[in-house]
Amino acid sequence: MALANNLTAILNLLALLCSIPITASGIWLASKPDNECVNLLRWPVVVLGVLILVVSACGFIGAYQHKETLLAVYLCCMAILIGLLLVVLIFAFLVTRPDGSYQVPGRGYKEYRLEGFSDWLRENVVDSRNWGKIRACLADTDVCPKLSQQFITADQFFSSSSMTPLQSGCCKPPTACGYNFVNPTLWLNPTNMAADADCYLWSNDQSQLCYNCNSCKAGLLGNLRQDWRKANLIFIITVVVLICVYVIACNAFRNAQTENLSRK
Repeated sequence: MALANNLTAILNLLALLCSIPITASGIWLASKPDNECVNLLRWPVVVLGVLILVVSACGFIGAYQHKETLLAVYLCCMAILIGLLLVVLIFAFLVTRPDGSYQVPGRGYKEYRLEGFSDWLRENVVDSRNWGKIRACLADTDVCPKLSQQFITADQFFSSSSMTPLQSGCCKPPTACGYNFVNPTLWLNPTNMAADADCYLWSNDQSQLCYNCNSCKAGLLGNLRQDWRKANLIFIITVVVLICVYVIACNAFRNAQTENLSRK
């Protein structure tokens, strides 16, 4: 019985440690400029990570102090949390699978089409009800002013592959419009305004730029997609470890119960 409880305590300590990368990933996602402006996706992962930490701590205490009721509650709650984490993982994978990016001839960066992203992201993140607040939030960040510090000449700007989707979509007009480069956020004399509806929405007003453009909405979704795909790798590893820990803990708890009944 003591051996089983000690094993369960060690496993719960491992599960507790697994909550750290989940919580850290959630904080990292929430701190990104694009995620800061999208309230819908800010804190669910952080909350889930904290819950796993609390439940794992309860399981550790239950195993260390031989509290079978607390262990049973831990196993039940952990099963629910692992299920929720799987739901978040699968959901994030499905809604971020479509990629609206396309390569621009003669440019190092990509541009983005809103139609290339999932319906759920378009309807729940950048729809007309939410975009006003998101647009104002983006205008207050340093996402676009950074470009003027990074790139001085047109050649530097056009050859850059380090531009984020958000910067590509919000801080400059679409390439097809034929605007002439003055600096990364100042463009003049378009030659093909009919190429894209966003060509008419571009403004050299630094508080406006292309924040009202569909390309900006697509760029935001492109950033969200990149961030969540990176976080998903951490979630996959953590879920696999948690499932293994949970299965072993269940077996240890069942063996301890069987041994206890045999002694009685």
